Amino acid sequence: MRIVIAGGHGQIALRLERLLAARGDEAAGLIRNPAHADDLREAGAQPVVCDLEAASVEDVAAHLEGADAAVFAAGAGPGSGAARKETVDRAAAVLLADAAERAGVRRLLVVSAISVDSPPPPGTDPVFAAYLKAKSAADADIRQRTALDWTILRPGRLTNEPGTGKVALAPSLPRGDVPRDDVAAVLLALLDEPRTARLTLDLTSGDTPVAEAVAAAAG
Repeated sequence: MRIVIAGGHGQIALRLERLLAARGDEAAGLIRNPAHADDLREAGAQPVVCDLEAASVEDVAAHLEGADAAVFAAGAGPGSGAARKETVDRAAAVLLADAAERAGVRRLLVVSAISVDSPPPPGTDPVFAAYLKAKSAADADIRQRTALDWTILRPGRLTNEPGTGKVALAPSLPRGDVPRDDVAAVLLALLDEPRTARLTLDLTSGDTPVAEAVAAAAG
């Protein structure tokens, strides 16, 4: 398979790229900063310089030509303001979906976040509230697309603890933590399971091996 990953230098993306390379798949990562290219090469991925905040649909579609799937794993990241939550966490996700449709790439995985459709609790930091709003809006846009076999994955609080290979995966879960290792492993399994198309799934640490959790979610 050839998989194109938006946000290719992100912590989850780099983990997914390593997993894809280890089993002989081709991963290409869209990155904004050319200085990150060597990190992608070390992960076994092809770096593709493409600023999703400036690129057109045609630009991104050209990078998706011939791909088997696209993965949105980009994010404005800590320290960014509310404006970039809009331009990256919402608009760039929509851009990737538009480009996938243009390029004829049906399979799209989106890394979102748990509970983004719930109103932020009183006192929530305004920038974090903007992030939740942006993610929710992007998910809503993607869920109405009939030309894409999308799956939206909504992990809980991300940690850098070593992955356990065991998770909870369901349409609705209580908030919880999950290692980035396990998020990447679930994304890999979702790429292999077309029956998870059109599902929105929460993800936290749990007791079920990743392959079994994805198979159960697929029904």
